[in-house]
Amino acid sequence: MKNINFLFVLLFGLSLGLTSCEDFLEENVKDQISVDYIYTTPAGLEVGVNALYNQMRFYNLPSGDNSDLWANVFFMVATDLGLHRTWNTPYGTGHNPQSFTGSKWIQGYKIIDRCSAIITSARSIPMDENAKRKLVAQARVIRGELYLDLKQMYGGILIDTIPTTPENINDPVEYKVASDADVYKLIDGDLDYAIANLPFKVDPGRYGQGVARHIRGKSALWQEDWAGAAAQFDAIINDGTHGLVPLVDVWGQNGNHKESLFTYQKDFLLGPIDDLAGGGGSWLSSVFTHRTYELNASELIQDVAYGGQALGWFYPNNYLKSLYDQTNDLRFKTYYYSDNYQDYKINVPGHPRFGQPITNPAIAAPNGNYRAWHWSLKKYHDTEKLPMTSNSYKDYMYYRLAETYLLASEAHHNLGNDTKALAYLNKVRRRGYTGNPESTVTTFDLTAWTLNNYLDESARELAFENNRWFLLKRLGLLVERQNLYFRSSPSGTLAGEVPLRMTPAMVNMPIPQSQIDLMGKPAGFNVGYN
Repeated sequence: MKNINFLFVLLFGLSLGLTSCEDFLEENVKDQISVDYIYTTPAGLEVGVNALYNQMRFYNLPSGDNSDLWANVFFMVATDLGLHRTWNTPYGTGHNPQSFTGSKWIQGYKIIDRCSAIITSARSIPMDENAKRKLVAQARVIRGELYLDLKQMYGGILIDTIPTTPENINDPVEYKVASDADVYKLIDGDLDYAIANLPFKVDPGRYGQGVARHIRGKSALWQEDWAGAAAQFDAIINDGTHGLVPLVDVWGQNGNHKESLFTYQKDFLLGPIDDLAGGGGSWLSSVFTHRTYELNASELIQDVAYGGQALGWFYPNNYLKSLYDQTNDLRFKTYYYSDNYQDYKINVPGHPRFGQPITNPAIAAPNGNYRAWHWSLKKYHDTEKLPMTSNSYKDYMYYRLAETYLLASEAHHNLGNDTKALAYLNKVRRRGYTGNPESTVTTFDLTAWTLNNYLDESARELAFENNRWFLLKRLGLLVERQNLYFRSSPSGTLAGEVPLRMTPAMVNMPIPQSQIDLMGKPAGFNVGYN
């Protein structure tokens, strides 16, 4: 029985633009590849897997200003660490099944369907078994990752491993919420297969064993399987393929360094739209950056060093700022644009004070201006972005080892091993204070593992990296902490900051009403929204 065919329009051809394999693009380029070729031949199977990477890049790093971007930005900022100024308002009047973007639900199930098609068809394709297992393993990592994503986001979800085909697209449909046990059995089965069949060392932009274990460890944490989580995270750390890099390199221009477990690849020359191999221009480098060039036109013009074209839609908030030792923690100046005006120099050619600090914004704009001047995020800074565009083609690191260390710390604490838990926590912390990933300086070490110490260190290291919302939800703290600290300032002033209330139902994202209607409004979905 086909369970969720309402979500899909079967694609009878895949554009070559959906593959990220550059070598393939250099061969005989055709406009379309038949489904028969993809699902019956070794080369076609590889093309299909390549297409999954492009679809995942669109899922997690879409180009432009649209609901797909909002679907990702929401989880990066709508936590206890964020401040909203404009654009979409988290937890506002649009946070409901009728209005909230359905991008993650619809795109997620679309990609899952294609993963299942590859996994199923591979069984009958005659080819080298080792090569086949590696291709299938990549499809199964993606499917397991997406099901974990959907489970974390929506709570009650559907599961289905039968790919949509012309033969079953009109089969009777049964829509019901899958049990937690069934969901995690599917997730863990996919990831365990991938762990057994993928190496740690892979080419940039490919899923390896490190990613599979990292996601598998997260799944174990959601199930409170502390030993299982610790084993997965320890395996990544102890293997040695991945390692922490110097602090200045973490969010530098090269996203394909040793700390990266997985980085989405971007290339303007192979783009510049999402359907092509290079992908479209991402706006992340502009979304979180203040517009310093608007402070005083006689002193400042757009400069890539200061973020270039910026949007200033969301910022880190004062609560997050209070968590940093601003004197000694190097992350404060490495991960963020400074709000000390003396760090910004007059850059208008011919200005008599060229190269000297800009005029104090507190004097130039005494009421404050959150659009032009605010403490803002530098992690997605792109030194190669053209000054007058919001589009960035910088590679985007999505999973990194610092998070592995922090999650491993939590797992070992719950196993009663605070010695190891602190060692992992302080490994990341020492790098933050010294810049050196191999530092043995103990001056700023934490001496006790507490939940607050753990959450604060995780915030300092991983803020605005698509993990805080999920961490707080898993720990049952999301509503409480978001309501305490998340702020909105539509007036653009400190005095105009207000809290945005999150209701308990909002710990699960609203499934699009259009999808609920197509399912016949079955019970168990969108609980608390109706």
